[in-house]
Amino acid sequence: VQLQASGGGLVQAGGSLRLSCVASGSISSFNSVGWYRQGPGNQREVVARILIRTGVTNYDDSAKGRFTISRDNAKNTVYLQMNNLKPEDTGVYVCNAFRFGANLWGQGTLVTVSS
Repeated sequence: VQLQASGGGLVQAGGSLRLSCVASGSISSFNSVGWYRQGPGNQREVVARILIRTGVTNYDDSAKGRFTISRDNAKNTVYLQMNNLKPEDTGVYVCNAFRFGANLWGQGTLVTVSS
């Protein structure tokens, strides 16, 4: 299974973007899928995560109230709706799919928020 992220771009502060993470196989085989933000030093910090079976979500404090993670199992896709974007949200957003015995990373999609 491979993960393909898309939807990034350049947006002004206060704007919105929707990121998509499409899996080449079934996401139902995974326990959870998450979005991470990768900074200039290539460190990754979790932004949001969703449990595939139940839909339970959790967010980094910086994302709460502004971002929404969701999944469409039929389309094997996980979305990240980002509203009220801030310059500090800038980075490469990478999706990750986890199950016991597998930890997959997709390529990133660049989000740039101008002030």
